[in-house]
Amino acid sequence: MEQLLDPKLPDTEFVALLERIIQSLYTSTNADERNSAQSVLTRLQENPDSWLRVDKILDSPYASASAKFYALQILGDMIQYRWKLLPRETCEQIRDYVVKKVIEMSTDEETMRREQTYLMKLNGSLVQVVKQEWPANWRSFVNDIVGASKTSTSRCENNLQILSLLSEEVFQFSAGQLTQEKIDNLKSQFNNEFSKVFELCQFVFEQTSSLSESKPELLIATLNTLEKFLAWIPLGYIFETELISTLLQCVKVPALRNHALKCLVEIGSLSVGVVYDEKFLHLYVSFILHLTEIVPQSVDIANAYEDADDQTQTFIMDLALFFSGFFRNNLRVLEAGNTEAHEALKIGLEYLVKISSVSEVEVFKTCLEFWHKFAFDLHHQQHGAKMQGAIFALRTLTVNPNGDRSNFEERMSMYEPMLSALRRVIISRVPKPEEVLIVEDDNGEIVRETIKDSDAIALYKTVKETLIYLCHLSTTDTELIMLEKLTMQMNGSQWSWNNLNTLCWAIGSISGAMGEAEEKQFLVTVVKELLQLCEMKRGKDNKAVVASNIMYVVGQYPRFLRAHWKFLKTVVNKLFEFMHETHPGVQDMACDTFLKISQKCRRKFVKTQAGETQPFISEMLSNVLEIIKELQPHQVHSFYESCGWIIAVSPAAEKPELVKKLFELPNATFQHVIEEARLNEQNLQRREDMKSLVTILKTNARVASSLGAPYFVQLVWMFPNMMILYTAYSRMLAEVIRTGGPNMVKSFDARNIRSIKKEICRTIEAFLNAKDIQNHEEIMANIVSPMTEPMLVDYYESPPEVRDAEVLSLFSQVIVFTTGLPVPTLRLVFKSLFACTLEMIKNNFEDFPDARLKFFLLLQTINEYNFPALFTLDDDPAAAEAEFKLVINAVIWAIKHTERNVAETGLIILLELLQNVDKSSFLGYFYTTGFRMILNDILSVLTDTLHRPGFKYHAMILMHILSVVAKESVKEPMWNPSVAEEVAMAGSPQSNQLFVKNHLEHVLKMSFPNLTPRQVEKVVANMFGSLNDENAFKSHLRDFLIQTKEFSAGDNTDLYDEEKQAELAEKKKKEEERLAITPGLAPAPVLDEGMADN
Repeated sequence: MEQLLDPKLPDTEFVALLERIIQSLYTSTNADERNSAQSVLTRLQENPDSWLRVDKILDSPYASASAKFYALQILGDMIQYRWKLLPRETCEQIRDYVVKKVIEMSTDEETMRREQTYLMKLNGSLVQVVKQEWPANWRSFVNDIVGASKTSTSRCENNLQILSLLSEEVFQFSAGQLTQEKIDNLKSQFNNEFSKVFELCQFVFEQTSSLSESKPELLIATLNTLEKFLAWIPLGYIFETELISTLLQCVKVPALRNHALKCLVEIGSLSVGVVYDEKFLHLYVSFILHLTEIVPQSVDIANAYEDADDQTQTFIMDLALFFSGFFRNNLRVLEAGNTEAHEALKIGLEYLVKISSVSEVEVFKTCLEFWHKFAFDLHHQQHGAKMQGAIFALRTLTVNPNGDRSNFEERMSMYEPMLSALRRVIISRVPKPEEVLIVEDDNGEIVRETIKDSDAIALYKTVKETLIYLCHLSTTDTELIMLEKLTMQMNGSQWSWNNLNTLCWAIGSISGAMGEAEEKQFLVTVVKELLQLCEMKRGKDNKAVVASNIMYVVGQYPRFLRAHWKFLKTVVNKLFEFMHETHPGVQDMACDTFLKISQKCRRKFVKTQAGETQPFISEMLSNVLEIIKELQPHQVHSFYESCGWIIAVSPAAEKPELVKKLFELPNATFQHVIEEARLNEQNLQRREDMKSLVTILKTNARVASSLGAPYFVQLVWMFPNMMILYTAYSRMLAEVIRTGGPNMVKSFDARNIRSIKKEICRTIEAFLNAKDIQNHEEIMANIVSPMTEPMLVDYYESPPEVRDAEVLSLFSQVIVFTTGLPVPTLRLVFKSLFACTLEMIKNNFEDFPDARLKFFLLLQTINEYNFPALFTLDDDPAAAEAEFKLVINAVIWAIKHTERNVAETGLIILLELLQNVDKSSFLGYFYTTGFRMILNDILSVLTDTLHRPGFKYHAMILMHILSVVAKESVKEPMWNPSVAEEVAMAGSPQSNQLFVKNHLEHVLKMSFPNLTPRQVEKVVANMFGSLNDENAFKSHLRDFLIQTKEFSAGDNTDLYDEEKQAELAEKKKKEEERLAITPGLAPAPVLDEGMADN
C-alpha cells in the first residue's frame, strides 16, 4: 500500500493500486487492512502534490465512483487551501479541465442521469473554482454558462443547478467561509450579471407547454434555481415581467406544483412597501382561485394530511408557509382591497385555520408563527397608543402603526368568526408546559416526565402568548369555549387524558388575562368541576391525571389565591392530601406546586387571617410530621425549602422561634446521632445514621438557600457538631483508603461519608450566599474562622480521589462574602488548595471534572477580590515569583481546555488579570516576562478549530495586549538584548511595537505556510490599524482565520457568536418590553415581594 505514496509510480499503476486500496477500505473484513488503507489514503490526501494525479484518476476508464469521489476531495482541498500559491497558467488549466469534465458528463441525458452523484460532486468543484476565479480572472463565466445552456436540455438543467449552488454559496453560506471583501465582490457581480441568468430562466419557461410533457426535469430545475434567487434579485425581475403569471400557471401542473409554490412562498413573503401592491393583490387572488380547484374548501385538511403521500404533505406545509408569509408581510394589501380581495382573504384564513389542525408539529409551528403576530397586531390596535412602543418588539403586519382604532371594529367584524374557530384549534393544541410532571407515555401509561424539552417549552410559550392575545380580543368567547370543553369532559362525551390535559394547560396559560372579578368566577367554576371530576373518576391513573391538572391550574393563578385566603387554604390542604398519594409523579407535583405557591403567596401564610386563630405557618409547623411522613427525601427537601421562603417574610421577632420549630424533627434525629457518636465514634459508620445525616444536611442546605440570613440561628446550633462530624468522617475516610486501597473510594460507605462532607460545605456556602446578611463579624468569628484551618488542612492532606470540589466552591464564596481575605489567610487558602488541585487536573482534560471547573472559579474569585496578593503569595520574593508563574501557567492551561466552560472561564480570568495588571505597578514586569507566552498561546487557541467558541475572548485578549504595546505603556525592552535576531526585530530606532509586529509576522509565517508573506503582513497591519475599533479588529481576525487552512472549511458560525448573542440580548430586551404591557404575559415575579395583601 505504501507504494501509492511514491511520486515515481506510473499513472496507470497508481490508479490501479488506488482502486485496490479503496476497495480494501470499503470491503475488507480485516480491520488491520482497513486501517492501513485509511492511513495511506489520508496521507496521500495530505500530500501537497497529490492533486497532480487527479486528472489521471478522473480520466481513467478503470476508476470506480469511490475513487473519483476521493480524487475530487483532493482537488477540493487544493482549490481551498493552495489555489493562490499556484501559477496563473496552472489555475487556468485546472479551471478548463473541470469545465470540460462537467460538459462531458452533462451533454448526454442518459450519462447525466446515470452519473448524477458524480456530476453533483463535479459541479461542487466547479463552484469552488468559480469562487476563486470570478470575476477577476474569469469575467466571462456567466456568459459562458448561459450560452452553453442553450445547446442542450440536459446541459441547461445541469448549468441551472450550478447557478443554484453558486447562489447558495454566495448568499447563504459565505459567512465564515470567505473574507468579507470577497463576499461583497461576488454578491455585487452576481447582481450585475443576473439579467443573463434571468433570460435563461425565461427561455426555459417559454417552452413550458412542450417541456412539461417531454422534459419536466428541466422545468423543475429552473423553478428550484429560481427559488434560490428570489430572496436577493432586483424586484423588477419579479414584478415587472411575466414571472408571477408563469408561476401561477405552473401551480396548475401537478408535476410542477410544489416547486412553483416554493417560489410563490418566497415572493409572497417579500416586504417591499406599497409600490407593487397591485401585483401582490393579483398574485394572491389568482392563487386562491387555483387553490379552491386543487383543494376544495370542504376538504378536512387535517384528516387528509394523515393519509397523504409525501408530495401532498409537502404541498400542505408549503401552503402554510405561503399563507403565513404573505399575511405576515402583505395583509395590508388585502385589507385595503375590494370585496373580491376581502373574500379571498377570508378563504385563505379559513385554509390556514384548517392547516393549523394538522398533527405534524412543524406544520403547526409554521401556522402559529403567523397567528401569534396576527393576534398581537389586533390586540395592539385594540389597546391603541399605550402599546405603540411595543410594536417594534415584534415584526408584525401592522395596519395602523400609530395604534389607531379607527377601523378596529371593522376588522374584528371581518375576523371574528375565524378567530373563534382559531381559539378552538389553539386550545386543543396547547403543548405540555414545563411544570407538568406526569404525562401519558407512548404506551398510554401515566408516567413522571423528567426531561425538559427546550423546543417544547418555546412552543408552549408561543401558544400561551397567542392564546392570551386571543383572550384579550374576546374574553367571553374564550371562556365559553373552555367551559364548553370542560362540560364535555364532565359528561364523558370527549373524555380523554389528552383532551383534559390540553384544556387545563390552556386554562392555566391565560392566567392574568382576565379582570379579577371575571377570573374569580371562571376559576371557581373550573376548580369546582375539576374536583368533582376527580371524585367521579374511577381508577388511580384517571384520578392522577385529574389531580395533576388541578394542581397545575391553581398553581398558575397566584393573584387569585392571594386575594382569596379560604380558597388558598383549601388548595394548600388539598396539596398536603396529594402528598400522601403514591401514584408516580403526584407527590412531586404536589411539592412543586406548594413550592410555587409558597414563593408567590408567602405573606398570606405569616399573618393571622380573618376567622383564624394563628398564622397558617404555625399550624403547618405543628403538623410537619403528618404532612411529610409519606414523602421521599427529595420531596421532604422541597417541602422544607417552601417553609424557608415563608418564614423569611415573617415578623423579625418571630423568625428564630419559627426556624427552631421548623427544624424540630431533623434536629432531634441529628442530636440523637451526635449523642450516639459521643458514646462510640464507630456508631457514625452505621449506614442508617449516615443516610439520615445526608438527608438532614440536604434539608438544611435547601432551607439556608430560601431562608437566607435568619438561618443563622439554626447554623450556629448545628455548626460545632458539623465540624466534629467533618473531622471524624475525614479520619474514617482516610482509614478506609489506607486499609482497602484507592478503589475503596467507590465503596458504599466511602460515598456516604463524602456525601456528608459535601453537604456540610454546601449548607455553609448556601448560607454565606444570602443577600440579607448583616452580622458579618459574628459570622466570621463563629463560622468562617473556626472552619478555615480544619477544612483546608483536610483537603491538602487527603488523597486526590477524595478531595471534594465543594471545598473549592465554599472558599470561593468565603472570599466573595469577605470581599477579599487578609493576605495571611489567602496564602493559607492558596497553599492548601492551589498546587495540589492543579496536580490533580493538569495531566489530562478528563479527570476530576467537578474540581477543575471549581478550581478555576476559585482562581477567578481571587483575581477579582485579592488581585494584589497574587504577587505576594510568599515573603520570599523568589518563591512569590514562582507562585505567580504557577497562577499564569494554570490560566494558560485553562484556556487550552477542550471543555468549553473551563476554557471560557480561563479566558475570562486572563482578560480580568490583564485589566488588573494595567492598573498595577507590575505592568512592566508582567509584559517583559509573560507577554510572548500569552501571545503565542492565544494565537494557538485562536487558530485551533476546536476553540472556535472562544473567539470573542481570544479577540479581546489579543486586542488588549497589542493595545498596551501600541500605546507604549511598557517602557522596558520586551526583546532579549543578547539575541541578535530579536534585536534586529526591534528595528532602528528600537521600539516594543516594532518588535511585536515583526515577532507576530514571524510566528504567523512559520505557522501558516499556505499564506503568502504579503497576506501575513496585511493581517498584522490590519490588527494594529484597528486597535481602536473592536468590531473592525474582529472582522480582520475572522478574515485571517478563514484564509488559514484550518478554518477555510467547516462550520465557522462560532466566530460570529458574539454578534448573535448581542442580537439575542437586544431581541430579549424588546421582548420583555412587549410582554410587560400585556396583562397575563408579564412574567410574574418568583417571590411576592411588595405585592398587595388585598
